[in-house]
Amino acid sequence: MKLAQIYAVMVKELRQMTRDRMTLAMMIGIPTLQLLLFGYAINLDVRHLPAAVADQANTTGSRMLVRDMLSTDVIKPVASAQTPEQIQALIRAGTIEVGLVVPPDFERRLSEGREVMQVIVDGADTSVQAAARQLAQTPLDGRMSTAQSAARISVLPLYNPQRQSAINVVPGLIGVILTMTLVMFTAMAIVRERERGNLEMLITTPVSSAELMIGKVLPYIVVGLVQATVILVLGGWLFDVPVAGGLLAVYMVSMLLIVANLSMGLLISTIAQSQFQSMQMTFFLFLPSMLLSGFMFPFDGMPAPAQWLAEVLPLTHFMRLIRGVMLRGAGLPELWHDALALVGFSLLMMVLAVMRFRKRLD
Repeated sequence: MKLAQIYAVMVKELRQMTRDRMTLAMMIGIPTLQLLLFGYAINLDVRHLPAAVADQANTTGSRMLVRDMLSTDVIKPVASAQTPEQIQALIRAGTIEVGLVVPPDFERRLSEGREVMQVIVDGADTSVQAAARQLAQTPLDGRMSTAQSAARISVLPLYNPQRQSAINVVPGLIGVILTMTLVMFTAMAIVRERERGNLEMLITTPVSSAELMIGKVLPYIVVGLVQATVILVLGGWLFDVPVAGGLLAVYMVSMLLIVANLSMGLLISTIAQSQFQSMQMTFFLFLPSMLLSGFMFPFDGMPAPAQWLAEVLPLTHFMRLIRGVMLRGAGLPELWHDALALVGFSLLMMVLAVMRFRKRLD
């Protein structure tokens, strides 16, 4: 073994790495992105949960209690309600995650040391449910009498009263797996044809750019539906994950994400020069998608810039859609804004992919 020969091979490899700008960018970009995401964007403390208040008593004491609850920064009022039914409807639509209900006989309940407030929470996410239970421990006014001090705040968790984390994880896992696999598969599709020399042969056929790309993605739509079916079957069998909104709605929502991921993968395939580069770009996009979408960490606990970035990612909108449909039984009319975001993203990515592909042909 000669050190000079090892050194020569090492120098050659370093030169190749420095010439590959994409690899250099990933070597620096991925650790930088991880540092920024975990150090700045990710916040394990649940804060600023969207909430609504239904103060049916509207007395000085009830307003003081509501004010004390809001001062914890755990919740942030974003909607108004008058009844518990309206609170539950807002939670079902995904508008809020927590609702405070003060009964009309608040003062009498307070004097008798009974329940003076009910905290209704979307219990699908166990971290949100835990934050609501912590909120219910807010101490009441210290100036209360002995009888009043026995008053309590109750918690009503919806959709996951057993606090099983799998109930919230499994629906999100559909989106994570579809994003991880389908983007990579399609990102490598055009690149693989180019590396094998088959792209030139396809160009000589009367197939248009749009037809070629649509033909490329159709098989992967079937792959995505099969993956979603496997997760649904295993999730229901092993963890009793409900499908409250029906299988048709679940598959419709899954189709939206599948098309969005395939469109993004096709755009990557028109940019990458090799299959290795396409895998690098896929991983670079997958990392923020998984961390910022609300799959692993509470979305509302992230700072505003991180939430703005997350809104651009299709997985974020899918998380709201699939959890709303499977766990809360919400319909697409109630979640139309997230569905529309996925449709718009898919159209934009597909148009950009076709334009770039035509440009490369020219």
